[in-house]
Amino acid sequence: MAGDSVSRTMAEMGPRLRAVRERRGVTLADVGRATGISPSTLSRIETGRRKPTLEVVLLLAEEYGVALDELAGTAPAPAPVPKPVPRTAPPHGSGDGKAVVPLTRYVGGLHAHKHVLPAAAEPPGRPRQVSHEGFEWLCVLYGRLWLALGGQDLVLTAGDVVEFDTRTPHGVANAGPDGPVEYLVMFGPQGERPRPRTPPPAGRGTGDGSAADAAQQS
Repeated sequence: MAGDSVSRTMAEMGPRLRAVRERRGVTLADVGRATGISPSTLSRIETGRRKPTLEVVLLLAEEYGVALDELAGTAPAPAPVPKPVPRTAPPHGSGDGKAVVPLTRYVGGLHAHKHVLPAAAEPPGRPRQVSHEGFEWLCVLYGRLWLALGGQDLVLTAGDVVEFDTRTPHGVANAGPDGPVEYLVMFGPQGERPRPRTPPPAGRGTGDGSAADAAQQS
């Protein structure tokens, strides 16, 4: 039985090596130059026509940056990523009933949530404000959101975006009684913030020949 297991592992080694190589986007020739193993030998190993020696397996594992148990098929399966579970939390200190869906895992730096505020049965009072360290980016997806930011009162609708230092007192409430309001929040607890990157307009060059082309057109 042990011999059958070893034979099966060796037979499956070739396809695994090929899958890892293709995932890295390198050719047999590239691997051959890096390891000193001829491309023809690598090809025979990947197609199962030749069993790799331990030395070859170690070289390839190091070159591909993978563990031996991954090549042998004995690596433990990755733990499933838990699905986001909505939770109920007070919205920036203004009443209860807000659903919060985490969109990122809390490992530091920027993290994101989707917030849903239910429709208010009565016109809300001015949202109670809080302040704390950090920086926040907020985008309304649906409905009307009342943002009390310092001494300002803003009513935001779908597509409106605001960003602010959360040391400024702030609070939110549903500004419309007709339905819920949904919005996205990106929050940097240490003051991190999104970095907008706008690509150049289509058709505009990047500096190689564009000045000459413009001169010819004029």
